[in-house]
Amino acid sequence: MEDVDGEEMPGAIVEAFLEREEGVRALLEELEKLTIEGRHEAVRERVRNLADSDESVFYTVAFTLTNSRQFFGDVEAQLGVGAADRLRDLAETYPALAEAFNIVRTERAEDRLNPVTDTSYTVSYHRGVESPMVTYRPLSGEQELFESRGTPSEVLRVASDLTAATTDALDVAMDSDYSVNTEELSELIDRREELETELSRLRDQLDELRRTPVSDE
Repeated sequence: MEDVDGEEMPGAIVEAFLEREEGVRALLEELEKLTIEGRHEAVRERVRNLADSDESVFYTVAFTLTNSRQFFGDVEAQLGVGAADRLRDLAETYPALAEAFNIVRTERAEDRLNPVTDTSYTVSYHRGVESPMVTYRPLSGEQELFESRGTPSEVLRVASDLTAATTDALDVAMDSDYSVNTEELSELIDRREELETELSRLRDQLDELRRTPVSDE
């Protein structure tokens, strides 16, 4: 379904949407209200349910909200200006839903689940245990997946486990002679360089802390 370049695409899926447009717009109104209320997990589940129950409508909305000129142009060529304009209006009316639909489209097309798009964090200090504390929240779009707080060593243990999982996954691919696409390989190189930079900072900090007398207070 990701390929909209076929002879009958996107006309076939858009026609299914146009037949149900009134009901779909009512659903999008509900999703927009939930988004404004910050109920991002509920929005994600409703979008997933739409993808499960009506794939054509889901992909029409998902492609529409990307605001792709090519998609609108293809629709106009196959179904006429009127149909394309109705989709353009949809994109202009519900831009706040674009991220949720894009993430679910990625989940469906690339076998993802709650892909982490960012991690927010705050730092503090706990005098009782004489250690900094890190509170971190992995985000998938606007949806907060969970919140955790721990010492730097505990946070690094999570980072170490995830790094080990990454190298294990690459080992499996290489042992099976599977390729890794160019974009993913480039991203991996960038992430490795970022890790090396932060590890260099960590090494310098640990060296300095070793030289600093421990307070008796």
